[in-house]
Amino acid sequence: MTNLFPEAQKRQNTVLIVDDDKTMVSALSQILSPKYTVYVARDGFDALEVAGELLPDIILLDIIMPGMNGYEVITALKKEPETRDIPVIFVSGLDSIPDEVKGLRLGAVDYMNKPFTTEMVRLRVGNHMQIINQMRMIEYLSVTDALTGVANRRKFNLTLDEEWQRALKLGMPLGLMLLDIDFFKRCNDNYGHLKGDEVLKTVACIIKNKAKRCNDFVARWGGEEFAVILPETDPKGAEVLAEEIRLGVRGFDFEPILGDGEVITISIGVGSVVPVGDAVINHFIDAVDKALYHSKQTGRDKVSLVQM
Repeated sequence: MTNLFPEAQKRQNTVLIVDDDKTMVSALSQILSPKYTVYVARDGFDALEVAGELLPDIILLDIIMPGMNGYEVITALKKEPETRDIPVIFVSGLDSIPDEVKGLRLGAVDYMNKPFTTEMVRLRVGNHMQIINQMRMIEYLSVTDALTGVANRRKFNLTLDEEWQRALKLGMPLGLMLLDIDFFKRCNDNYGHLKGDEVLKTVACIIKNKAKRCNDFVARWGGEEFAVILPETDPKGAEVLAEEIRLGVRGFDFEPILGDGEVITISIGVGSVVPVGDAVINHFIDAVDKALYHSKQTGRDKVSLVQM
């Protein structure tokens, strides 16, 4: 079956093993490494550093370690926003019920006793990893446009707010463009909605291929409209990229989709601003939207830059 959402399953799942016993680390690594990427930390301090840097999917944590015990490690992990949601499984020689209860009360999702069996480790880790992957897929679907595979309007709103706050803090410019496929209703009427869907997916792909810096963010704004957030981009840079996207769409051969050499064009409104303390993000969006309207009202297939 075709994977409609490959972005949600790109990386291999990861496990961080935290134990000062080399024999235990070796045994767990041999069990898990065929299926997962395995990282190792030899003590609690190292575990916090590695977990914060690599953000593993699951942490297997010993309790009795020199310097910082497992209970202290999980407490520290739960205090940090970046690591507090990482599932922790205690793997310990402390096998009393009070020990297990304490571990679970501190936020562990599971507790395995030493000595362990290969099957036990595989099943326990595998079950929790399945839950993680399901939750990741649910989260991905909740912020992704099902047709085009780019972000949806909800994710756009969240990302724009985050980038606005970051630009405000750093005093950096933030670019934004709104794009609309020209005469898209006519395309649907002439060729049908299935062909129209193919056009939407193709245009989304062209935009993504042009807006390819790691921080550039592409979303479906709604209907036949798209939006691109451009962190640290001044007006000239935003305008240049908008023109590259416009030419990319105009120059694309849509004949395999539409069958008769129909040319698809887009209109774009673009702007860039350095946010200040009393600036309102909606005013920025409205200004760029008016620039898009200007492009459509003055001939379409063009870029209009709003002066902020």
